[in-house]
Amino acid sequence: MNPYATPIMTFSLILGTTITISSNHWILAWTGLEINTLAIIPLIAKSHHPRAVEAATKYFLTQAAASALVLFSSMTNAWATGQWDITQMNHPTSCLLLTAAIAIKLGLVPFHFWFPEVLQGSPLMTALLLSTLMKFPPLTLLLLTSKSLNPALLTTMALASTALGGWMGLNQTQTRKILAFSSISHLGWIAIILVYSPKLALLTFYLYAIMTSAVFMALNKIKALNLTMILTSWTKTPVLNATLMLMLLSLAGLPPLTGFMPKWFIIQELTKQEMTPAAMAIAMLSLLSLFFYLRLAYHSTITLPPNSSNHMKQWYTSKTPSTPTAVLASLSILLLPLSPMMHAIV
Repeated sequence: MNPYATPIMTFSLILGTTITISSNHWILAWTGLEINTLAIIPLIAKSHHPRAVEAATKYFLTQAAASALVLFSSMTNAWATGQWDITQMNHPTSCLLLTAAIAIKLGLVPFHFWFPEVLQGSPLMTALLLSTLMKFPPLTLLLLTSKSLNPALLTTMALASTALGGWMGLNQTQTRKILAFSSISHLGWIAIILVYSPKLALLTFYLYAIMTSAVFMALNKIKALNLTMILTSWTKTPVLNATLMLMLLSLAGLPPLTGFMPKWFIIQELTKQEMTPAAMAIAMLSLLSLFFYLRLAYHSTITLPPNSSNHMKQWYTSKTPSTPTAVLASLSILLLPLSPMMHAIV
């Protein structure tokens, strides 16, 4: 790939995201989403591997369908109400279409099928962008229209996402697919609270982005694409592997780590909204994803491979984590004491 291509694509991603999150008009928001889609496709397909090309094609087709639905729902709303303002989404059919379109863009159940496949075909750092930055603009549109959305529909999709994200991740051995199902599961937590407390949904997304970025950067540093490679990396990067274990447990939502904070707040808010059955259901369903996080943690730290490993031997190199990895790892482990301040904000 041309050395100028990556900076141009990165700038386009930032530009598209900025346009979408700062716009009031549906056409501008749609334009930002399209810029984002077109900028990430070369980054997915840059290895020219058949799986990467397949992933880029799948991503393009699903995002094109979702963008068409966004445009159609906004036009239907403008036709019925005469308003192109994002916050004035009042037509019931338009709200339903918009929910479906954003669910496709985010990878919420039942529109999740493309997400694990695209992540598996992408390089680790592109998968990081797909799991964090690319979800921000669609989520912003959901937050801006949250007053008009159907709470029952979002709750159903959220519970289904948490269940399926945990269930499908149980038998995976590829780290990117595991993190894809982890993302689907976390989106369930964000979607269930979106209508009742948009600020809390945003906080949950921010913390999820920090934790996932830290995990992806650690996996990229040790070049771990599957569980076997994590298993054999312990002797080369013991400190990073130990930190990776803590980051994975934080993603699982175990106290006293950062990941416990959003889940605690969400269950508290759902109980206040007299949605105790939904709170109990989503808490129980998160135990499914806890299992595969524990399995990843077990492979990264708690077990050592036999000396007669058939895995390709790698040279021992002193791999010190980069500063961004260290900062994100610290944030993804140590933020729980800030809970009272966070609770006051949301």
